[in-house]
Amino acid sequence: MTEIRPQNRRLYGRASGHKLTDRQQKLVDERLPALSWADDGPLDPKALVPGCDAYVLEVGFGGAEHLIGQADRARHTGFLGIEPFLNGVAKALAGIEDHQLENVRVKRSDARDEIGRMPDDAFDQIYLLFPDPWPKKRHAKRRFVQPDTAAEFARLLKPGGRLRVATDVRAYADHALPILMATAGLNWTGELASDWRDNPADHIVTRYQSKHLGDIDPVFFGFVKG
Repeated sequence: MTEIRPQNRRLYGRASGHKLTDRQQKLVDERLPALSWADDGPLDPKALVPGCDAYVLEVGFGGAEHLIGQADRARHTGFLGIEPFLNGVAKALAGIEDHQLENVRVKRSDARDEIGRMPDDAFDQIYLLFPDPWPKKRHAKRRFVQPDTAAEFARLLKPGGRLRVATDVRAYADHALPILMATAGLNWTGELASDWRDNPADHIVTRYQSKHLGDIDPVFFGFVKG
């Protein structure tokens, strides 16, 4: 486990959007404390969701469609989702309730403050799908994929575990792929153009992706921990 970083990292961009519905606010007030975890100390997925066959982390789950959809498909897998945007967390809580999921835990936080608290070889799969691209060059340091976070992904994955990163912004793709390819322990699985141009077979297309807001078609970078 790496050194725990200070909490309350500065969050860039909006932390919330439109006013929550009455139901969403009730879920945040009443359900979130039980489905989240403490702000400090060790953070072990097996302790949060005991008895699961595998464990998955989704960083920045947005509207939670992918997180909830994957968790609904694999109810014996434990899912941890981390998202700083309050409205996204509220949507995740609604999805958990609607689908009666017992295998999902969520935290409203910057994932960089959480992953350093997690043990080595904790996850079978990590998703980072369509993160905030911060397309301007002067904002590149705000992008989630950096050498240190890529190294954390490699540390957190079990041997043979998989990382999937997706983006529809060329600047982010050009920034992230070289970093990930240079990260010790991560081996790129792409061989054919279709490997990064086509949606993976198990992928869940979200409303965000379907809006085609980026400047390129989505690309998917797959890595396996060697």
